[in-house]
Amino acid sequence: MGDYGKLPIALTVAGMDSSGGAGVIADLKTFSALGVYGSCVIAALTAQNTSDVKAIHVTPPSFVKKQLQTLLMDIEVKAAKTGMLHSGETVKTVANIVKDRDIRIVVDPVLISSSGTPLTTGDVVAQYTQDLLPVATLVTPNVPEAQKLSGVRIRSLDDIEEAARRIHSLGVQTVVIKGGHIEGSVVKDLLFHEGKFTVYEKPRVKARSHGGGCVFSAAITGYLAKGLSIRKAVEGAEQLIQEAINFSLKVGKGREPVNPMVELYNMAAEYRVADDVASALKIVKADAHFLSYIAEVGTQIAMALPYPTSPDHIAAVENRIRCRGSKYLTTGAVKFGVSSHMARLILSCLCLNPEVRAAMNLHYDPALVQAFKDAGFSVGSFDRRNEPETVKRTEGASMGWGVREVAKNSGALPEVIYDLGEADKEPMIRVVGRSASEVARKVIAALDQL
Repeated sequence: MGDYGKLPIALTVAGMDSSGGAGVIADLKTFSALGVYGSCVIAALTAQNTSDVKAIHVTPPSFVKKQLQTLLMDIEVKAAKTGMLHSGETVKTVANIVKDRDIRIVVDPVLISSSGTPLTTGDVVAQYTQDLLPVATLVTPNVPEAQKLSGVRIRSLDDIEEAARRIHSLGVQTVVIKGGHIEGSVVKDLLFHEGKFTVYEKPRVKARSHGGGCVFSAAITGYLAKGLSIRKAVEGAEQLIQEAINFSLKVGKGREPVNPMVELYNMAAEYRVADDVASALKIVKADAHFLSYIAEVGTQIAMALPYPTSPDHIAAVENRIRCRGSKYLTTGAVKFGVSSHMARLILSCLCLNPEVRAAMNLHYDPALVQAFKDAGFSVGSFDRRNEPETVKRTEGASMGWGVREVAKNSGALPEVIYDLGEADKEPMIRVVGRSASEVARKVIAALDQL
């Protein structure tokens, strides 16, 4: 059976969110995304959707104990996390079982849901500080939770540092305080480890997300189960949660569950995306008219993975498509990260239309622009003479400005975008769509009109 039986194993002891966005379900998704086998103990059930927690059915502490003991007598858990434990008795029960075991413990001291519903009884904080934190490897409170655990009123990064010191003094090895509740365009999380502070900064995402704390602590737990150091586990979790929030899922009418499966879905789609770009290349090269519209700088076909954030997530033709006279020059292989210009175009388009994941550039010709119109495609343009100097001086900003400009002028993002260029900028037609092969078919449909 190979090494399948040697998967690292992680455990979550938490509540069950019936909407699937937080708690045990989010934790197990995160473990799977990291290649870790997930096991679970259910501390509570909730009647919950993306807007509210309607009711909580608490698992008796005696049955939490039975679940834990039964699981741990059979499965070798490398790391475990706690989430919603609801009562002080449950907190104490969990602490008593794990304290003498060789398991790295991550405590996410869940006190209130993202919708504002209290998830615990009054004695939970005392039991956290007295029983669970002294046996924990790491604790991951947000600002309100850190205030309750430390007694520090938090309004600044200095306050977070003081809170971290006080929480550390309770016996926990490492403290990570999540700074999302402090206003600002940048979110600052603070790690207090081995007597040193490390601040992780990331841009604030404008989203009403749900389950971020669960996924963050689960990611740390998964990485610890894989044997990473505490610092590396936190760094990995910081990257994962940023992508998970960026691509939160609109599944209901309320808050948007974060998406811990982003990297896994991207990896699964790599072959399909690269193959689609290769198919698009074959489609356009099979049309004899295509040669006449290859851009002077070369034509490129590109397509993004399902959840792209950088050029490394965009597949394109290495060295572009070029020609000499009536013959194609040899093109390179389809690879990821080989076209920064097309990546900027696609990433800019995605901000306006999440279905646009592919693009192709062509030599500008007014007859070809008209052909796209005749074929029934929406067409729009922008004027580079209107580009602000601040944008021109910023590396890589022009394409984003052009996309926003044409969408503003057209009322929506068109399928075909062209501009007449300027000094050192070739006039260009750009065709966008849901896939590279769809873009290629759009080009062929326009060429058929000529």
